[in-house]
Order: sequence, then structure tokens, then C-alpha cells
Amino acid sequence: MLYARIVLPLAQPPYTYAFDESLGIGVGDAVAVQFGARRYYTGIVWEITTERPSVGRIKEVCRRLYGVPLVGERQRRLWEWVADYYMCTLGEVMRIALPSAAKPSADSFDEFSEEIFTPRRESYVVLCDELRRLDAAAFEAQAVELSRRAPRRLSTLRGIARLASERKAADGFVPRRLLDADAGQIATLRSRGLIVVEQREVAAERIDRSDFLLPLLSDAQQRALDQTLGAFDERKPALLWGVTGSGKTEIYMHLMARTLARGGSVLMLVPEIVMTSQLIERIETVFPSRVTAYHSKLTPRRRTEAYLRLAASTGGEIVIGVRSSIFLPLPSPDLLIVDEEHDASYKQTDMQPRYNARDCAVMIARQSGASIVLGSATPSLESYVNGLAGKYRTVRLDERYGGGELPRVVVSDTMRAVRRGERKSHFNRALLDGIGRALDAGQQVMLFQNRRGYAPYVECRECGWTARCPHCNVTLTLHRAPARLECHYCGYSIDPPAACPNCKTQDISNMGFGTEKVEQEIARLFPEARVARLDRDTSTSERAFTSIVSAFDQHRTDIMVGTQIITKGFDFGSVSLVGILNADNLLNAPDFRASERAFQLMMQVAGRAGRRRSGAEVVIQTSQTDHPVIRQVAAGDYESMARMQLAERRTFLYPPYSRLTRFMLRCRDYERLRQCARAMSEMLRRKFGSRVMGPVSSAVETIRGEHRAEILVKIESGASFDRARAMMREVVAAAAAMQEFKQVTLTVDVDAQ
Repeated sequence: MLYARIVLPLAQPPYTYAFDESLGIGVGDAVAVQFGARRYYTGIVWEITTERPSVGRIKEVCRRLYGVPLVGERQRRLWEWVADYYMCTLGEVMRIALPSAAKPSADSFDEFSEEIFTPRRESYVVLCDELRRLDAAAFEAQAVELSRRAPRRLSTLRGIARLASERKAADGFVPRRLLDADAGQIATLRSRGLIVVEQREVAAERIDRSDFLLPLLSDAQQRALDQTLGAFDERKPALLWGVTGSGKTEIYMHLMARTLARGGSVLMLVPEIVMTSQLIERIETVFPSRVTAYHSKLTPRRRTEAYLRLAASTGGEIVIGVRSSIFLPLPSPDLLIVDEEHDASYKQTDMQPRYNARDCAVMIARQSGASIVLGSATPSLESYVNGLAGKYRTVRLDERYGGGELPRVVVSDTMRAVRRGERKSHFNRALLDGIGRALDAGQQVMLFQNRRGYAPYVECRECGWTARCPHCNVTLTLHRAPARLECHYCGYSIDPPAACPNCKTQDISNMGFGTEKVEQEIARLFPEARVARLDRDTSTSERAFTSIVSAFDQHRTDIMVGTQIITKGFDFGSVSLVGILNADNLLNAPDFRASERAFQLMMQVAGRAGRRRSGAEVVIQTSQTDHPVIRQVAAGDYESMARMQLAERRTFLYPPYSRLTRFMLRCRDYERLRQCARAMSEMLRRKFGSRVMGPVSSAVETIRGEHRAEILVKIESGASFDRARAMMREVVAAAAAMQEFKQVTLTVDVDAQ
């Protein structure tokens, strides 16, 4: 009997199970095990030993799952690093690393067995041995003889022979779906012994070729490529800092081709799934059949099929995906690309482990000796400082691909427009005039408003009442299609009241504006224009998103209104005007990163304009025209922004001059929460002193009926963060052992954003 430490998808340490050697179980395999009295889970074998642990009764593994190990050696090293660095368990890493369909659980073994994933199968056909042995002329004569008075039968035989030759199928089998033949024809040929039909797992089509039709590089791009390769030779990450529209993707493609030519694989991370449709289409034209997309909009089945296929692959893969893609079993990950490396979406914020995919990618490259490129037009300050310190090699790309010019930035004073009567609805005259000029010239417009819905809240003008969520400490957002007041945190919704519930008057006003209202108003002001909206309410599925983007890309719509989604990586050739409707709400966020992120966001959305032509324009509406960030965006001066923000952060000891760890406590009992938060902050202060800040209420104090509090610990960059994490674990363990904490949920966010 052998014994295995098995990781389960629970916030628990690995558990020990026994198994018989005849099961053929190895490290990294998925197995079915019983946990507790009746529950069955999928587990991952982490270690195997012949020595029986000194514990009580040991349950046995029920069965081995799948034909390949789910977690290879490289992945196990990554899981262990993530669990250690982000202060969580291996089980919590497993929960996010494996697609849901690959790790079934159930209350009975029979039910569990029914849930085990089985890949889709499809029909493959092959000519009978007699026909396959014939040369071309003899085959044609024999096929004609066998198919007399049945031309469609002859056509099918010819089709099978042609496809087998074109696809260089060693065994002669070709997918049934590629044949122009109905089920009756296939059944007849099979019954006559002329073909053989088999059911096989659906596999990705693969065209093995190395003569990729790569895009030509400009002189500036070629210099950037050479410098990037120089960074690889120095075993350093390359920070590819290129202005929007400079052609970073073309450089990525050349790096991909070099990697595939050596038999290696490529992992390319993008911050949002919305970026992948255009990107995948561009890369697939160069690397047909090599690209695998991996993101949350795929069905659980498709995600699991992709995972299992990669686990069985031997190399030559290109995977493009969002942050969870770092956990894929990619063979030979010789090149990692993190596009828009500054984007906050790379940080997991809603569940453990709260990892940063960019930082994990850097660790993967370090562990496996792979090359890594971090690309951005507006690098994160952490990466910028790493470049200055020589940890990264900075590669600059300062001109747009094809000689295009960066757009002209116009700052439009909202308060001045109001005083002069130059504002209609939510648009200053400068922006309306620009929209008119763009439409008259047959060009397109993008309008950015960082709030979805129709109005952020509704208010009674008589008594000041506002509609609030009964479960969360937030106002309800008004949506018009359908007419509902919704909570964007818990999903609670109600019909808008006809009268104020407090004072019974009907003087209820919509306050502020979101993308839904912008769409309505812009359609009223420009009735001849075709207007589309892209936000989380309209892009509810991959199909809906693709439909909106395709219509705009093909100029079937003239104006696109959107939230942050429209700032990310789109390449539309006819956009000559971008409008930022309310820059103030970007600048005034209560966050030490607010200025950096406002600059990045405005520069990114501005970069959607003028990618194919000169004379493009960006209009920023703001009441703070003298704000340093507004001036820096207008001048396109990243380094001025970086110097100012870094000086402030050095003074107040914020990243990159420290590491932040946030302890988040949740409880339905407010007094219990306050008591536990104070107790934990005192325990932390005994170890870290003045480095501890708080406890304070979270920015949103209550969500889904749970009260929330936070404690922040700053560890200066020169101190040992490994030692600091060990001390924090001691505090977490001490808190968990206290009776008062039994009703409190405690989570830890390392490198809090």
C-alpha cells in the first residue's frame, strides 16, 4: 500500500490517503476521494510515500481520473509559490487554477462518477485498406467501378482521399464534418466495407509549418525587437514601453515565431477578455491553428477541453488568455508576454488567493528560465522603477506604426462651459463641435464615461431621500432598460418609486449620468448617427460583445459609448475623436494610486484615436483644468507624472517603496467585528509597531449584510518580506484560535492594490 498527500479544492492543508500501486497513480494526477462522511471531491496527488503516516484511520483513493496528469512539476512549483507568497492554502490555489468541470464534487460516488468530465467525440472516417494501398490512377479506376450509378458515393470517396493527402494524415483518418456527404452516404459506404468510421476525441486542428507570414517591421520596431532579444540574453524581463499604436503586437508576433521555431510555447496574458477577439484574429492570421483562447466567457466544457489538451501537448502552443491562464499546463513555456502590464485587472480581488498575474508571470519566467516581455504604453510605477534600477531592461518605442501622429488633446473646462451657456446635457460645446466634424467627415467617435447605468443614484429634491440597497451600504443605480434600481454589489433590484417613500412628493430626480444616459442623449443630439454602447450591461456574452465590436469595426455604427472596456487594446482605423466625459471622477478617488490610474486610463482611451490617420483629437471634459494629471495627460508626459507620484509615495512609504498587506474582516455582528478588528490590530502592532494602520471601515462598509473592516501593514522595501509574512501568519493563526473570531471571516491580501 502507498500513501499520498492530496490537495483538495478547500481552504485546508493536504490530506493523506492510501492507494494500491495497481491504480498507477503518480504525482500530479487527479483522483476521486471521499472527504468527511459522504462528500466526494477531486484531489491532486502532491506527494507519494511508502511510509504510513502516524495518524488514525486513513481512507483510500476511490479512482484515478483522466489519462494525463493535471498538474505538472512546473505548475506545482508555481502553486507552492502562490500559496506561500499570498498566504493561502494549496487548496485555495487549486480552486482557481483548475476549470470547474475538471474538478467535480458530489454527495455520492455514483453522482460524482456522472460528473467526471469526458471530452467531446466526433466521427472520423478512413478508406478501407484495399483502396488505401492503390496508387492514384488505380484508386480512381476502382472508385469509379465501385460507385457506378452513384456519383455522390464516388464524390465522397474522392473527398476522403483528397483530405487524407492534404492533411498528411498518417493513418488516413479525416474528420467526418469536413466531408460533403450526408449520413445516408456514409452509412452506405460503411455497410459496403469501403470506409471505416471511428469515434475520436475532438482535437484542435494543427497546421505544422514554420514559414509564418510575419508582418514587416519598421526601423523603430526592429530596434525594439533587437533590444528585447538583448534583454533575453541578459536573463532580464523586457519592459516594452511603446506609445499607443506603436506596433507592439507586431513585435510580439516576431518573438512568437522565434519561440515556435524552437519547439517552445507562448503564453500571452491580456487584462480583459474583451481585448482578445481582435487580438486573436490578428495573431491567428499569422499562426493558423496554433492559438488557444482561455477566459471566463468560454463554457466550462470548452475551458476543460483546452486544459486537458494542453496537458497532453508536447509544445508549439500559443495561449492567449486572462489572468487565470498562468495556471494552465503549458508545455515548454519559453516565452511569456504580459500585454498592458499596468492594468489593475491582473490582480485578483474577489477571492483567495489574491494574486497578481503579472507578478506570477515574472516568477514563472524566473523558475523555468523562460523569456518574458511586459508591454505597456503607460507602465506601472513598479515596473518603471524596476527598469530604472536595472532589474528590467526598458525598451522604448516612441513613434506610431506607419508614421501616424498622436492625437491632439483638448482640455475643456466644464465650469466655464456652464457659465457661458456652452453646455448641452453632459457635453461641452468643444466636444459637440468635434463630434459634428467627425461625423461630417465620415469618421467615428468613442465616448468614455466610467459609470454604467442611466444614473448613479436617484434623490428626492424635497427631503434628500436616496434609494439605497438594504443589504449593502451603497445607493442603487438607475437602469432604463429595463427600468430598475439595481445594486452593483449584490444584485438586489426594485422598481423605481413613483413618489418619495419618505415625504410622499413626486419630485425625484436622477443624479449624475452613466453610459446608458450618454447613449440616449447623444442619439437625441445627433439623430442621424448610429450609436452603440459597450459596457457590462450590453456585453453579457461573448457573442453580444463580438456583435457590438464587429459592427463598430465595420463602420456599421458611428459612435461608441462605453466604460473602461473601450480603453483596452482596440484598434479601429476610422476613430478620429475620443471624448472623456467626466475626468473628475477618475481624479478624486480615495486611493493613493488614483493619479497614476487616472493618467493611465486617459492615455489609454486617448490612444484609440488616430491610429490610421493624422488630425485626430481627444477632448477631456473636467472642472479641474489645472490638475497636474490633466496637464500631464495633455502633454503626454508620463515621466513627469512618475516623478511626482514617486516623490509622494517615497514620503508616505507607499509602493514601490513598501509592500502593503491588507487584512479584511467580515461579520454580520457589527460589535463583534469592531472587537475582533481592534484585537487583531493590537496583535499586529506588537510585532510591526507603527507599520500597522487601522482598523478602519472598508470603503463600502456593508456588502450582502456583512460589515467590513480593514487593517493595513506596510513593510518597507529593504526589510525581509519573507520574515514579515511568517510573523503575519503567526498573528492569523493566533486570531483563528480565539473564540471571538469564530463568527468573523478573515482574508489576507498581499500586495494590496
